[in-house]
Formats: sequence, structure tokens, C-alpha cells
Amino acid sequence: KMDDDDDIPQLSSHTLAALQEFYLEQQQREGMKTSQGFNQYSIGSIEEDWQLSQFWYSDETALCLAKEAVLAAGKGGRIACVSAPSVYQKLKEQDGEGFSVCILEYDRRFSVYGEEFIFYDYNHPLDLPENLLPHSFDIVIADPPYLSEECLQKTAETIKYLTKGKILLCTGAVMEEQAAKLLGVKMCKFIPKHSRNLANEFRCYVNYASGLD
Repeated sequence: KMDDDDDIPQLSSHTLAALQEFYLEQQQREGMKTSQGFNQYSIGSIEEDWQLSQFWYSDETALCLAKEAVLAAGKGGRIACVSAPSVYQKLKEQDGEGFSVCILEYDRRFSVYGEEFIFYDYNHPLDLPENLLPHSFDIVIADPPYLSEECLQKTAETIKYLTKGKILLCTGAVMEEQAAKLLGVKMCKFIPKHSRNLANEFRCYVNYASGLD
């Protein structure tokens, strides 16, 4: 009789060790959250979900983009974050700075942010709540979840609907031509970093004179 265990795929010891390390890190983070009087708006308070193609920016990048958005929006400005939750979280840390912000996001875990959360599926770019008026945001920061022309095209419809003019787009370097064509944005010198390295070169694009050059 065959050994029943033969059919069970074995994880290599390397994979196993990596997994254990990952779970340990997660436990430590969970532990830290409870001990630090955890700030619900901080980056990492909601873990990345790779199945939703989520990749959080590094702390420095998120802060840099948040500061840029506040400057660009101006006093009392309105900022929309489309699929860019880590920038949203940084903006929330600077709360009470004389601006307001909305997050348009597919991941319903972000509904913890209450009124500011708007469920958003790029496949239905204009399926937005009625109270989200056209051209009601001073700046829109968007990070389309997928590096595809279709995803950028649809997200661009949302961006154009929401913005009064200013756009800050974060996407792959390979999308430069498409981004210029669809949104009239140009690549900045600033190189955004992620908390985990991405395979594709990532860049920021704007259509106004920004502090990212």
C-alpha cells in the first residue's frame, strides 16, 4: 500500500521559515497595536491585501505625497484619494490642518473611516454617490490597482470627474505615455518607494507645478 503522505505537498524548510517569520512579525505587530494605544489611522493599521493588489507606500513616501497634496489643495482644500489608502492614512495623521479628504477604495475594511470612505470599483468609474459632486476636489491622488491600460483608462474617468484640475497619479513607469494621453500628466523626479519592493519601476505624475521635482 502506498504511503498516504506522498500526496501531501511538502513546504521547503526555507518557505516554512519565511512563513513562520511572517506570522511572528504579524503577531508582534498585533501586540504593538494593543500596547501602543494604537492609532487607527497609521500605516499598517490595515494590513496589505495582495489579493486586492494592494501595496502600501513606505512611510516617507506616503508622508511626502500627503504633504504635497495638502500644499496643492491649498487652504480649506478638498483631497480625494483614489485607491491610495496609505496617503489617506498619512493625511488623517495631519488632521485639523484645514483640509478635508475622502478615500475611494474597493477594500471595505476602510469603511472604518466612516463618512469619508466611498466604496469604489474602477470597473464602474462613474458609479459614485450622488453627493460626490463633479469637480469638487482641489486635487485627486490616484494609484490604479493594476498596471494595465484598461485600469488606467477607467480610473482616469473617475479622476477627471472628481478633480477641479490638479492630478497626482502614481503608477508604473511603463504607463508614462498612456498617462500623458489620458490625463495630461508628466513624470516627476520624485521616486515613490513601497514598504515592500515592487517588481515594476514606479513613478509619480502630475499636471501642475508640484514640489515633487
